[in-house]
Amino acid sequence: MRRHHRSRVLAATAAACALSLALAGCSGTTKSDSKDDAKDKTQNTKADPDAPLKKGLKIAFLPKQINNPYFTVVDKAGIKAAEEFDGKAKEVGPSDAKASSQVSYINTLVQQRQDAILLAANDPNAVCGPLKQAMKQDVKIVSFDSDAGKDCRHVFINQAGSDELARKMVKDMAEQIDHKGQFAILSATQNATNQNTWIKIMKDELKKPAYKDMKLVKTAYGDDVDQKSFQETQGLLKAYPKLKGVISPTTVGLAAAARYVSGSSYKGKVVLGGLGTPNQMRKYIKDGTVEKFLLWDAEKLGYLGSYAAAALSSGQITGKEGEKFKAGNLGEYTVRADGEVILGPPTVFDKKNIDDFDF
Repeated sequence: MRRHHRSRVLAATAAACALSLALAGCSGTTKSDSKDDAKDKTQNTKADPDAPLKKGLKIAFLPKQINNPYFTVVDKAGIKAAEEFDGKAKEVGPSDAKASSQVSYINTLVQQRQDAILLAANDPNAVCGPLKQAMKQDVKIVSFDSDAGKDCRHVFINQAGSDELARKMVKDMAEQIDHKGQFAILSATQNATNQNTWIKIMKDELKKPAYKDMKLVKTAYGDDVDQKSFQETQGLLKAYPKLKGVISPTTVGLAAAARYVSGSSYKGKVVLGGLGTPNQMRKYIKDGTVEKFLLWDAEKLGYLGSYAAAALSSGQITGKEGEKFKAGNLGEYTVRADGEVILGPPTVFDKKNIDDFDF
C-alpha cells in the first residue's frame, strides 16, 4: 500500500510540475523578465564570421500585407536569394495591415520550426511579445522596412538611413513649392515604426529657418489601403483649399494620391512626393502628375534580408554592433548600433531614369 501511495504522490507531483511548466510557457513575458531576456542566448554567443552558411535553412518572409506590390517585390527577391545558399524561403502573411494581423502567422512559423522569420512590423506593440517567444525557441528574427523594436529582433534591415530619407522628402517638397505654403502628409498606419520615425524627423527638419514659410497642416492615415488612401487624399484637398503639396512616405499612399490628382482639377497645381515604386509611378511621372519621388532598390532589400537571416542562423553574426557579414553579390555589410544594417542611400526617380527600373 505504501508503495502504491508513493507512486500516486510522485505521479501527482510530476503532473503538477508539467502543468506549471505549461502555464509558464503560455503566460508570455512577466515583470521579472529582463528587458533583453529573449536575447540572453545571443548575448552569450560569440559570432564566427568564418562559419559557412548552413544548408537547407528554412526562412519565412512576413510582410505587412501580402497584396502590397512593394512587399511582393521585396519578398520574391529574398526568396530567390535563398536559393543561392541552398535555403528554402517562402512568403506568408495577412491580406490587411491591421495591428494584430501578423501575430498568428508568427506563432505558426515557430511551430513549423523555421530557422528565421523576416518581418515588416505593422505594430511593434502587437508583435513584440510573440517575437520574443520565437527568439527563445532559437528562431532568428530579422525586421525590415518597419522595425519591430531592438528588443524584439536580432537585426533590423533599414532600407536607407531614416534621417537622410526623411529630410530628403521635405527638401524635395520645399523645392517644388518654393519653400512656401501649406502641405500635408499621407501616411500608412498610425503605429508603423518607419512612418512615425520619418514623420518625426520631417517635423524636426521643418524647424529650420529655410522652411519658416511652410506649414504642415495635417497627417492623414490611409492604412496602406489603396481606396482609403485615395479617399484621404480627396479629403485633404477639400479640407485645405490652399494646400500646395502632399508627402506620402508609403508606396501605396503615393500611388493612390497620384491616381486621384491625375484625374482631377488639382493636376499641375498640387505637388506630390514621397516614396513609390517605379512600376506604380511610371505613368504619373510621364503624364506630369508627379515630378519625382524616392525609394531604394526593393529587390536588393529582400536580397540583403535573406542573407542577414542566413548569417544569423549560421552563427556568422549575432546582431551586435561591429559584426560583419557578406550578402552575396551586394558585398560586405556591418551591423551598426542597436542591430541596424543599412542597405544604402535612397534613389531619386524622375523622367530621366524611370524606365531604367522594373519593380
